[in-house]
Amino acid sequence: MRLGYLLEAFGVASMVVVLMGVSGSGKSTIGEMLASALEWRFYDADSLHSAANREKMRRGIPLTDSDRMPWLRRVRRVIEKCLKAGTDAIVACSALKQSYRDIIVVDADRVQIVYLKGSAELLAGRLADRQGHFMPADLLPSQMATLEEPRDAITVDVSGTPRQIVGAIRAALEI
Repeated sequence: MRLGYLLEAFGVASMVVVLMGVSGSGKSTIGEMLASALEWRFYDADSLHSAANREKMRRGIPLTDSDRMPWLRRVRRVIEKCLKAGTDAIVACSALKQSYRDIIVVDADRVQIVYLKGSAELLAGRLADRQGHFMPADLLPSQMATLEEPRDAITVDVSGTPRQIVGAIRAALEI
């Protein structure tokens, strides 16, 4: 039984889907498309990074756990506010480690992690084509090294088109 069905069956007012993965996996693109298709709110956790974190990444310096903690607390607050307000939302957030996901999954019945998974080659190619983002392609290896594949998530292969990926997510969530 999938999350969408359970929410509907029990009349739960809202849910948050967290799209996680390394840089280049499509979190923002897929998140915006999915939110638009469902008529839900979309939040990009990149916008919640401090200026210092963005500058560090722009310079090719990987973030540490201590760099990420204030950011993860901000992501958690966004998710808590959505659930409290009864607002369905999609949140794009790298959430690379299980400990990070443990911080942001404030209600396991109403927050679903969707892992956008792709090969290093595919992701590197996407990053090489990306313009104007503060996260350089040079940091992909450090993100891949940091990544702890999730235990309790829906995993979606990102080698297809954005439309196919959104369809796979909707099918997996039954929404």
